[in-house]
Amino acid sequence: MREVVIISGKGGTGKTSLAASFAYLEGSNALVSDCDVDAANMHLLLDANFRSKEDFFSGDLAVIDEDICINCGKCDEVCRFDAIDVIDDQHRVDFISCEGCWYCSRVCPTEAISMVKQKAGDLFVSDIKNGSKMVHAKLGFAAENSGKLVAKVKQEAKILALKEDKAFVITDGSPGIGCPVISSLSGANLVVLVTEATVSGLHDLKRVHKLVKTFSYESVCIINKYDLNEEMSQKIEIFLEKEGIKLVAKLPYDDTFTKALALAQPIVEYSSDGELSTLVKESWEKIKTIIEENDK
Repeated sequence: MREVVIISGKGGTGKTSLAASFAYLEGSNALVSDCDVDAANMHLLLDANFRSKEDFFSGDLAVIDEDICINCGKCDEVCRFDAIDVIDDQHRVDFISCEGCWYCSRVCPTEAISMVKQKAGDLFVSDIKNGSKMVHAKLGFAAENSGKLVAKVKQEAKILALKEDKAFVITDGSPGIGCPVISSLSGANLVVLVTEATVSGLHDLKRVHKLVKTFSYESVCIINKYDLNEEMSQKIEIFLEKEGIKLVAKLPYDDTFTKALALAQPIVEYSSDGELSTLVKESWEKIKTIIEENDK
């Protein structure tokens, strides 16, 4: 089993659409994991049925027992996150502001404050239209520890992939370079960097490549909508050559891409014989060839 992680330094590059297309092309041979837990949407493109759901708990929250609390105010004095308010003459915790540091519970003279595990999100396993399964998740409102939820998604995906003898795990990472992305990269056999021919596209490509390089993962690149700014696309190619990153494909702008999204379909499903679909198919074959060569 080999894992391909698709990431981008910024949103809007077409990362998720390409990941869904690769999953659709590989069919039941690939298990899918969506690690963009802050703004998950891959389930829309792959028609996920949310077959099973599991609560995800991470981090602690302070809870005040009002029957024991004497409203001395010591908890409010030591809280550095302004998470304790006085409402109707009673000290209460603002769950969104609480960082779970335990300080308030330690200074409470009546032990009225307990720390409870926070439900940070939901983990799902779905059947999808490529004949396989997808592990995905949704981070709760104002919840923390998205990196840990991503780690849980990847763990469950790999367990399921090994159990069902899948050849690939195709992982859609979140945009940026933060904790969720770092967690998404863990254990990758190949990282696909998706960028676009814009100033911000090149800037964020450099940032995310630096992150990937830090962890010594091999990466390849796809330039999406390259023909909207061919001068910038050339600058991206120069950067890729300098860093020794293989350019898998240059995809042109095509409004069928938008039409496919409107119908919640990967481009290779919406227009299987179109120019863009052909290029995406060739891209996936090149990616598999690179992985096979690395295994030799």
